[in-house]
Formats: sequence, structure tokens, C-alpha cells
Amino acid sequence: MVGKLIVFEGVEGCGKTTQLQKTYLWLQDKFSNQKILTTREPGDTELGLGLRQLLLSLKNQQPIYPAAELLLYAADRAQHVQEVLLPGLATDTIILCDRYTDSTIAYQGYGRDLPRAIIDQLNLFATNGLESDLTIWLDIDVELSLPRTRLRGTSDRIEQADLAFHKRVQHGYNQLAQAFPHRIKRVDASLDEQAVQGQIRAILQQHII
Repeated sequence: MVGKLIVFEGVEGCGKTTQLQKTYLWLQDKFSNQKILTTREPGDTELGLGLRQLLLSLKNQQPIYPAAELLLYAADRAQHVQEVLLPGLATDTIILCDRYTDSTIAYQGYGRDLPRAIIDQLNLFATNGLESDLTIWLDIDVELSLPRTRLRGTSDRIEQADLAFHKRVQHGYNQLAQAFPHRIKRVDASLDEQAVQGQIRAILQQHII
């Protein structure tokens, strides 16, 4: 199998990180000779780790304004694409990525109400045009997903945003899924973990494998 970029997206507490790991183990078992990599945005490069701490930490006393937040995410992505994604795809690796360009549109576009045209330009510049081969969107109402984040202990800066923000983000994902049905595939994330994983495997069987 040639290299593929498979992205996992969704609101806070949707279970994407758990499902990404389950998918990784399943693919490893199914394709023992295939290189498979898990990665995330922000924070899977040395530069990105520092940016992740800036973006998500609650220790920062000064607010991060929306435009600055957008640019920090773009910087992380530019580094991530060059250092991790493009080299991986060049060696025919299946890459499972926790968040990518759709997150920026949903969170900074719909959530922060920043101009979509600017976000699209930044995404294009940061990625050098690299799009996901498939995006798994774990769809769940934020009223159900947000309480899950509290079970993990302390919440990060994004998770602690108000409910209205998270509802705008969820609406953004809905709009993206309607606009790009060939690339973004919806999974009902309100079900139990095994049922969610079953949906993901079915999608991968149909569109990738």
C-alpha cells in the first residue's frame, strides 16, 4: 500500500485520540509489513511542542488573541508538514494524524470568527497543498462530549472555552463535511468505543484499503 494521510477530527472529548490509537493497532495487525505512523497537531515536532504549550496551557497570564492563535497553529503545521508528514508519505507510510487543516477552519474560522479566506491561504501556505486522503470526523453533540474532558482531570485552554464557542466549532465541522463529502466521512461518536471503531474500520475498508 502506498502512503496515505488519514486525519481524525472532532470537537473536544469526541474520542478521536482513543480511536486513532485503536485504528493504529488494527492496521498494524492487518498490515504487518506496512509502515504506520501516528502523529498530532499541534506538538509533534520540537518546535511544535513549544507551540502546543503556548496554545493550550492555562498558566499563561496574558490572553492569546484569535489572530495570534491562528498564526501559532499555522507555524506548527508548516513545521509538521515538512518534518513529519511529507517524509513519511515519501516512504509509503500510512500516517494517522490527530487534527489537521479542518481543525483550523472549525476552531479559528467558525469558533473564533476569523476570515475564512485568510485561513484557507494560511493552510495552503503551511501545507504546501498537502491534503488528507481521508478525514474521519467523529461527530457528537458538545453537551455529551465536553463532560468527557473533565474526566481526564485538568482541562486545557481550548477545552475551557464557553459552550457557545464549542457549538460554533461543531457547526463548522458539519459545514465542512457537507462541503467535502468525498474526503470527510462522518462517524457517530455518541456510541460506545467498539461501535465507533467498527464504523471507522468500515470506512477505511471502503475508501483506503
